[in-house]
Amino acid sequence: MAINIVLAILVTSLATYISRFFGVITSKKIKENSKIFKWFNCLAYSTLSALLARLVIFPAGALAEVDYLTRFIVVFICLMIFIISKKNFVYPTVLSALLLAFLSSNF
Repeated sequence: MAINIVLAILVTSLATYISRFFGVITSKKIKENSKIFKWFNCLAYSTLSALLARLVIFPAGALAEVDYLTRFIVVFICLMIFIISKKNFVYPTVLSALLLAFLSSNF
C-alpha cells in the first residue's frame, strides 16, 4: 500500500514538473499581449472557476456536511476580501478556512 502512494506521488509530481518545465521553455517565445496567451489565460481562469463552483455546489468529504448557505456566505465574503485586498490570494484563503470552521460550528 505504501509503495503505491509513493509511486502515485512520484508520477503526479513528474507530470506536474514536466509540464511546468515545458511551459518555462516555451514562454520565452510568447508575448503577454498575444492572442494565444490571452486564450490560455482565459482557459486557466475558466477551469479554475468551474472547479471552485463544483466544490461549492457539489462538495465531497467533510465539506458536504456544511449547508449551501454557509458555503455561499464564505465564498461571497472571501470574494469581497479578494477585491478589497487588491487581488491578494493570501487573505481570502486563510479567511475562508477560518470562516468555514466558525460558521459551520455555530449553525
